[in-house]
Amino acid sequence: MDRNLALEVARITEAAALASARLMGRGDRNGADLAAVEAMRKAFNDLHIHGEVVIGEGERDEAPMLYIGERVGRCHPGDLEIEIAVDPLEGTNLCATGAANAISVIAMGEKGKLLRAPDCYMEKIAVGPGARGCVDLTKSPTENLRRVADCLDKYVEDLTVVILDRPRHEKLIAEVRAAGARIKLIGDGDVSGAINTCFPDTGVDVLMGIGGAPEGVIAAAALRCVGGDMQGRLVFRNDRERERAAQMGVREPEKVLSIEELAGGNVMFAATGVTNGDFLKGVRFTGEGARTHSVVMRSKSGTIRYIETEHRFRHKPNYGW
Repeated sequence: MDRNLALEVARITEAAALASARLMGRGDRNGADLAAVEAMRKAFNDLHIHGEVVIGEGERDEAPMLYIGERVGRCHPGDLEIEIAVDPLEGTNLCATGAANAISVIAMGEKGKLLRAPDCYMEKIAVGPGARGCVDLTKSPTENLRRVADCLDKYVEDLTVVILDRPRHEKLIAEVRAAGARIKLIGDGDVSGAINTCFPDTGVDVLMGIGGAPEGVIAAAALRCVGGDMQGRLVFRNDRERERAAQMGVREPEKVLSIEELAGGNVMFAATGVTNGDFLKGVRFTGEGARTHSVVMRSKSGTIRYIETEHRFRHKPNYGW
């Protein structure tokens, strides 16, 4: 996976962001998500790859596009075979309400290197490069906070922890507060929350809690590119989810998964802001088109590229916006 492909992938997240941003703040989370999915799928048709979606919008019978197992790209002889994890609109509620940190994201990896995560929950802990190697999901939140503080040469009281604002996190929030750390509760978007741990300007040090397993794989790919660290452990709500995980190749469902087990090998990550966020600006519509703000990252080189693009709609292909 070379640098040219990484830049092409950014065009796909741009298409999804532009389409969904049209519905920002209109209270239609499903409509915004569908617009992003349709635009992303059309944009994939211009990419010279043999791509298989391993993290997508659901099962084939449940989602009209970008379902798990779908083949995307031109699929010409000689095109690169890769696995793809997509979230055309990460933070559907955020877009529907106009809140911060809605993004369109894609992660790509070598064949057989991305965890084929079922649509279940995952317990996660994520940190930036400064705390790489010091977190352990088998330890308590308090112990992990002490380890992160030591690695970052901070007091626990100086740490900021991102946690999804959910009833299931009541005990976690109480323990983090008792330990003395500060908390930033978010309504959605734990991929953004995990990525924010890697950028000092966001003020975020740790992500903790239970979120979607597919989002965990995407976040792991992003953190691999910038030297962060993450661990995850699948959380099943019922036997059906456990059986589905076994069908997708999960042999040790209780195992704590390292970042390399979540997203190994050479990976790349691209994201485009839909609404304004901590590290990406949202789509801004102009008289002739729009402006987008994207990031492209590669694990092979560790390169992080920010791309500001001005789109003039009368000159561009129609991907649904």
